[in-house]
This record gives sequence, C-alpha cells and structure tokens, in this order.
Amino acid sequence: MVRVGILGATGYTGVELIRILSNHEDVQIKYLSSQNFNGKKIEDVYHSLKGFCDAELHELKIDDIVENCDVVFAALPSGYAMNIAEKLCSSGVKLIDLGADFRFDDFNMYKEWYGSDKNDYGSVSRVYGLPEIHRQEIKKAMVVGNPGCYPTSVILGLAPALKSGMIESHIIVDSKSGISGAGHSPKLGNMYAECNESIKPYNVANHRHIPEIEQELSKLNFEDTKVVFTPHLTPMTRGILSTMYCKLKKDISIENLHDIYSQFYKDEYFVKVLNIGEYPSTKSVYSSNFCHIGLEIDKRSNTLIVMSSIDNLVKGASGQAVQNMNIMFGIDENKGLKMVPVFP
Repeated sequence: MVRVGILGATGYTGVELIRILSNHEDVQIKYLSSQNFNGKKIEDVYHSLKGFCDAELHELKIDDIVENCDVVFAALPSGYAMNIAEKLCSSGVKLIDLGADFRFDDFNMYKEWYGSDKNDYGSVSRVYGLPEIHRQEIKKAMVVGNPGCYPTSVILGLAPALKSGMIESHIIVDSKSGISGAGHSPKLGNMYAECNESIKPYNVANHRHIPEIEQELSKLNFEDTKVVFTPHLTPMTRGILSTMYCKLKKDISIENLHDIYSQFYKDEYFVKVLNIGEYPSTKSVYSSNFCHIGLEIDKRSNTLIVMSSIDNLVKGASGQAVQNMNIMFGIDENKGLKMVPVFP
C-alpha cells in the first residue's frame, strides 16, 4: 500500500487528487496540508468528499510528511516544492510536483519565466512527467515535474508529427481553457460576470508554458522548435482544446497521417486518435484522464491541423500526476483512472 501526502489539498488540483485517489485500491491518503483550513476535515471544506475522505488538514511540516508518506503530491504555487525536494529525496520520499519547479532542463529558463531567486536544482535530479513520452525515465525517478495543462495537450497532439519529421519547426498554437485553469484563488478577471458569455485571449506570446512546450517539442524534433502560442479563457469550468497549425514538409494523405498517429499511440490507454473526419471536444473527455486527437490537412496551404482535447484538472494536472505515481511504484498505469468521461 502506497502512503500518500497531498500538499495544498484544498486547491482545485488538490481536491481532484483526493477524488481520484479515494478510489485507488493501492493507496492510503495519510497526510493533507492546507494553509487556510488547518485543523478542519477535508470533507467539511468540500462536501463532495463526504463518505470518501475524512482526513484532517494540517500545517505543512516536513518531518510529519517524511514519517507518514512514501510519495508526496505538491499542489502548491511555484517555488514551494523546490524548498522541500532535497529533504524528501534524502529521506526516501518521492515527489510529484504539480507546479513548474521541476519542468525545465535548463534552470535559467525557470528563473527567467518564473522569477526564482535560486541558482539551480541542487542535488535534485528530476524527470519531466509526460508518461507517453518519458515513461522509462519516470519509472526510476524520485522527483517528477508534472507537465502543465496546455503543454500536455500540445505535446501529445504534435509528438507523432514531429517524431516522423513531417512538419516544419515553426508552429502556431491556439488553445482554449476552462476557468478552473486559473486556479482557486479569487481574481477579478475570473468572476462570473467577467467570464460568462465571453471568451478572451490572455498572456499572448508571453505565457509561462511557452518555454516548457518548446523544450519538449525540440527534443521530439531533434532541432530547435518554436511556437506562437495564444491561450484563451472560455466560459466553462473544465477542459482544454488546443488547435495546432503546422507547415508540412511534403505531401501526405490524411489516411497516411492517421496511420502514423494511430501507430504512435497504439499502446497508449489514455490517448485516443479519432477517426478521419472526427474532431475532439472538451465534453468528450470531461472529468477523465483521456486525450482525444483529431487530424485534418488543408491541401490549399499544405498545412497540417492537429486538434487535441483534455480535462485540464485531470490529464492536465491531477490525473496525470496519479498516472506518474503508478509508474513510479510499478502499479498498473491506469489504476484509479479508469473513469468514463462525464456526458453531458
């Protein structure tokens, strides 16, 4: 039985972790931390968890974590996980960080985009936690940097095309996300009256996920790969739909393209390549750990159009983190994650 701790348990990703892990037969939730609800039971903060988890919320104390946990999920703002990683690793406790602290190969990139005042990762060796791409490294990891939600949708959507060498290394990405992607803390721009019946771009050409996306795409492409990335906030709770526009290097039929994608993901439980002429929707993956991918070719401009959808709180965050935990502990990868998407 794997003993689990969740730090930042009352944020959206923390609560989603509890929802998923409450039905995981190989897991015991042993430690929950919360800065705002210390001393309360999680089921009294979120009534949706009544009958599933009655654990008490605690102030974050590293010695208690080490004593009670085999693995810790850090659902905390960027910068926190880095402060506890070395102590956890030296004590034999594995860490899965849902923040950005351990997503970068070059620490200077993290400093530039996230404003860290630290100089490097120290003695902490980390793995980028996208299972479909880095499964073998994740198996041996002590620290996993769980990917961002937008990067997950983009990288999974583009990986087969880049690995096969069929597209140019300059890609346009248009992504749309539900409001839960902005987090649990109240902000003026996330209020109902501000978001309802409206869709708006934000952080255009300057989103923090850009260097993460480019890092992983460049590895797949074996050359420096750039994206023009525009995220949009949409009036829905969950979901991400990313549409990628890529210049083809040579002519290819939609049938051959579909075969390439289907072969690339043939053994991946959580990635579904839709039939030719079918396009993904956020509703079709709602509350699940699946990624749906649709394909199209614009023959007039010789452009490949890739569309991918995920639930930003599951495959884009907590579900993927549990998938990583399963891999790290030699558990069936889809354990606790065999959830049929909620529809309608």
